[in-house]
Order: sequence, then C-alpha cells, then structure tokens
Amino acid sequence: MKIEILERESYYHIYNRGINSTLIFFNEENKSFFLRQLNKYLTNKISIFAYCLMDNHFHLIIRLNKEEKEVTQAFSNFFNSYVKAVNKENDRTGSLFEKHFKRIKLQDENYLKQLILYVHLNPKHHLDANFKEYKFSSYQAFISNKETRIKREEVLDLFGGIENFIFCHNQKNEILTEKHTFE
Repeated sequence: MKIEILERESYYHIYNRGINSTLIFFNEENKSFFLRQLNKYLTNKISIFAYCLMDNHFHLIIRLNKEEKEVTQAFSNFFNSYVKAVNKENDRTGSLFEKHFKRIKLQDENYLKQLILYVHLNPKHHLDANFKEYKFSSYQAFISNKETRIKREEVLDLFGGIENFIFCHNQKNEILTEKHTFE
C-alpha cells in the first residue's frame, strides 16, 4: 500500500488501530497520556480539528503547519513514546499499532464536515455510548468555553456557528440511532 505524502497546509484524517484489532488503550490514563504526548510532540506542527480515542483505534483530523518531513518525524516520535510507555506499563513487547499510521487527504469542506461528525459519533457507533458525554473526543471542547488547542472557531465557522454544529451532530446521531434500530 502506497503511503500518502503529507503536504503543508493540507487537511488529513489520521487514524490507526491496534495490531490485529487489539487494544491500544488499556485504561483512561493511557488515553490521557496519548493526548499529552500528542501535544508534546506535535504542538505548532499541526492544527487539530477533531479527535476521538476508542479502545482499539483513534481518529485525528488535522492540518499540517510545517513541512512533511518534520511532521512525519514528530508523529513517529509521538507514537514511539506512547508505545514504549504502554509496553512498559503492561509488561509487553513489540508493536502496538498496525504498520504505518493511515492518512487520507481531505479534498473539500463538505468532506471535512462529514468527517468531523463521523469522528465525534464514533462512541455511538462502536460503544453505543452517548457521544456528547464521551470523555476522549473533542466534541466537548467545541461546546464549552474552556481553553483548548482544538481549532474551535474554525470548525464552528465551518458549521455556521455552535447552534448548527450541535444540530448537525444531533441529526446525524438520530440517523445512526434509527439505522441501528432497524438492523
């Protein structure tokens, strides 16, 4: 599989899962540590538009602020630091993630909006959890006034304001709920 080259100022869906779909987060502290390490290694190199951490996979929606080589190296350092800490904590060795992290370049604003909805609704889809209350998603950062590194204003502008941001999430959630009910 050819790996997409990351380009400065472009938007990407970055994701990966555990090798053989196994856990990559064994507890909530792992998820908190993952977010701290993401900040440590990638602050100022990327802008984050949404994220969600599930037990066996993660999603990030980002824009590159630096050149590809610098960002790719920072991602490598970030993932390595996370894996080393989790392996040590869980007395395990070897790979935690499937090969290279996956990346899909986003081509337009509509796809970006749909992907933000998809990422935020991941807890509903995978855990049948309330996406509004899920702790390890960026959704709450958008509806609160707390300081955040998430590109809140850019995303809310993309949706036409906070009211429409919430409306779109609720509407997509209802569609998922109806679909799940009929299956």
